[in-house]
Amino acid sequence: MKWAFIIYTNDAETIYNAIRLANVTLKKGDEVSTFMLGKGVEFQEVSNESFDVKGQIKIFGENGGDFYV
Repeated sequence: MKWAFIIYTNDAETIYNAIRLANVTLKKGDEVSTFMLGKGVEFQEVSNESFDVKGQIKIFGENGGDFYV
């Protein structure tokens, strides 16, 4: 199955949970693309100790996900 996640917020918790869901989907063998739009392009700036957005995105890329900003 193919999935597309469109993230249009700079809320760290929301981005973190969306990418975690994308990672679970990848691990199940599906194809996943993630698009950061609008305020979502600020994902690097909102990553913090509680919501490690950058870490989840790194895992996403290592597992073969397509990531577009």
